[in-house]
Amino acid sequence: MTITRRRFLLAGTAAAGSLVVGWGALPPRQRLHAAAPFPVGGEAVALNGWVALAPDNTVTVAIPRAEMGQGIHTALPMLVAEELDLPLDAVRIVMAPRDNIYANTVVLADTLPFHPDEPGAVPDLARWTLAKVARELGINVTGGSSSMRDLWLPMREAGAAARAMLVAAAARAWDVPLAQVRTADGQLWHDLSGRKATFGSFARAAASETPQAPRLKAPHAFRLLGSSVPRRDAHGKSTGAARFGIDARPAGMLYAALRMSPTIGGTIAGIHLADALAMPGVLSVIDCSGALSGQTGAQAGVAVVANTYWQASQAAAALAIRWEPGPHTALSTADLFGAMARALDEGDESLHYSRGDVAGVHEHAAVVQAEYRVPLLAHAAMEPLNCTAQVADGKVRLWVSTQVPTLAVAAAARVAGVGTDNVELHEHPLGGGFGRRLETDMIAQAVAIARECRGQPVQLVWTREQDVMHDVFRPAVLARLAATLDAAGTVKSWELRAAGGALTPQYLRRNLGLRFAGKDRTTVEGAADMPYEIPHQRIAHAVVDSAVPLGYWRSVGHSHNAFFRESFLDEMAHAAGKDPVQLRRAMLLAHPRELAVLDAAVRGAGTAPKGRAHGVALHGSYGSVVAQVAEVSVADGAIRVHRVFCAIDCGFAVNPNLIAQQMESAVVFGLSAALGGEITVAGGQVQQTNFGDYPVLRMDQAPQVETIIVLSGEPPQGVGEPGVPPIAPAVANAVFRLTGRRLRSLPLKLG
Repeated sequence: MTITRRRFLLAGTAAAGSLVVGWGALPPRQRLHAAAPFPVGGEAVALNGWVALAPDNTVTVAIPRAEMGQGIHTALPMLVAEELDLPLDAVRIVMAPRDNIYANTVVLADTLPFHPDEPGAVPDLARWTLAKVARELGINVTGGSSSMRDLWLPMREAGAAARAMLVAAAARAWDVPLAQVRTADGQLWHDLSGRKATFGSFARAAASETPQAPRLKAPHAFRLLGSSVPRRDAHGKSTGAARFGIDARPAGMLYAALRMSPTIGGTIAGIHLADALAMPGVLSVIDCSGALSGQTGAQAGVAVVANTYWQASQAAAALAIRWEPGPHTALSTADLFGAMARALDEGDESLHYSRGDVAGVHEHAAVVQAEYRVPLLAHAAMEPLNCTAQVADGKVRLWVSTQVPTLAVAAAARVAGVGTDNVELHEHPLGGGFGRRLETDMIAQAVAIARECRGQPVQLVWTREQDVMHDVFRPAVLARLAATLDAAGTVKSWELRAAGGALTPQYLRRNLGLRFAGKDRTTVEGAADMPYEIPHQRIAHAVVDSAVPLGYWRSVGHSHNAFFRESFLDEMAHAAGKDPVQLRRAMLLAHPRELAVLDAAVRGAGTAPKGRAHGVALHGSYGSVVAQVAEVSVADGAIRVHRVFCAIDCGFAVNPNLIAQQMESAVVFGLSAALGGEITVAGGQVQQTNFGDYPVLRMDQAPQVETIIVLSGEPPQGVGEPGVPPIAPAVANAVFRLTGRRLRSLPLKLG
């Protein structure tokens, strides 16, 4: 395998750092105890940075990850409750305070460019070092299907350590050996004497014990983990009791509505204020453009502040604004794809992965070629973007739904001109995130507005139209694929050359003020790390910059690279005269995990009913492997997906119920994009505005999803995103079997 310059530099930097400083060779710092005491109320005492115990036997657990529908506020408390031997209904949760022990140590390691089949010291050292860097930076982020992967050990260790302290306290008080004290259902027992006590009765005594290295349960001893526990937030969401960011109501709150430039990069030439200021309830008009100045694609904005949201929105609509359209008025979707095609025509792409000799094979064999494309996509989360902010007495208070509390605090501090210690954050559940709430634009705007409101809190709410038109979009990509077959009809060589925007440099510049040097792994993830045993491979990508703001979208680069790869594999099967499943199976002989998942999905699907066809796709991402079989029909040019059989190996299944829910969610999300999702640009303006022209799947269009969880010996892996990538190619492959037409562009259309 070829070691690219990027890999050499990254590995060399890590190794040099270890040799010169010695830091990289040291173990990561502990994640059990925070720098400051766990803030607890009443008579509760903290046993470590994650667990507090009250005399009434109630346990409070710090949760550092956002709940955005994935069920993590059910799954994470299960880890502590299992190791603590406590019923789950005795656990209450609070959002974790700011401390580096709560940092996400997985997301940085996910950016490394190594192929999963590449073992060795260099990848291991790089992952080790980046995990340490993430721990030191202390960035708390919910994304990349990383929450359970990151917290599987720390939260179990927190529960086990708390249990050990309770056992030690009871053994000391009862004057018995530690081995004779057992725990069950929130109680301590000494069977020989018949004594028992609740955890709560030993809370204070346990807090004074010196914690020993925690001993974790073996999986065979689990009583809670691995069971389908109902979601803890289901009742509140069903009754309306749940409070999202948009439901924040601090005393004296005002409301703000926005007007933003219709063109990308537009600015304000002038505003006529009199008519808006004369409207009922209107208090002020504020130019908040400076909050986003310098950001890629940022549009200027003007906010109207009023006593009610209706008053603010009506006055914002009445504002007479003269817009300076800016430098991008000629920008169009056709221009974007034209630039991508030119980049590939001129060979501007950079190599990301190579093995064997693709060029040599292609010189002496018949080459099958195809061109694929995917559009820009918006996130379209159900809860509109919003943030409530208050700036008073040199402090900032935020009430917001966010995937990045660390960056939210930093953005608020920057705009308000205060230190991060003077920012108080109240985190709320998210009404959908999908990567959009990894951004801080709405937070910066809200703080800029609140800064002018004389200490009163103000809630900013974007309209659905603003949410769609001013999103940070999933990149559009053009891909050219070429492959050959050997005499036995097996794929011998494989080349993917793609062009499109690179989102990571934009994200880092926008949210962290950092310059990104190197190749963006998200452009080729799912393409440069595929499991198929093809001896000759070449994966390259050309970065084509534009003014369109780009951001992380659920499953990121996997979302389009799976479509390219799995669709073209079916093309190769057709060229070879082989069954698509058998073609894949022949290239997975050294990948039993992928093979088992593929077989499970195909076996579960059985045979397609008359008038329908099955399409298959397999894809691995975020540590998990997913295979999907889509059962599809076509009538009057319309594609209908009736059933989806979804097999997943996500390591140990912490809560099978949540896994099934996430597979259903991923299928619906991915199908929405596959069948109707498309953002287009003309005259420098996004053309879509709402669900009328940017549709999401309706209830009567949703297929039945059958989830098959494949037993695995791996630790828990990602669940929220891995179900998205395979659905588009599975449907496209089924359409080909029905119609003989190969659809190489998304959204899939027969008309």
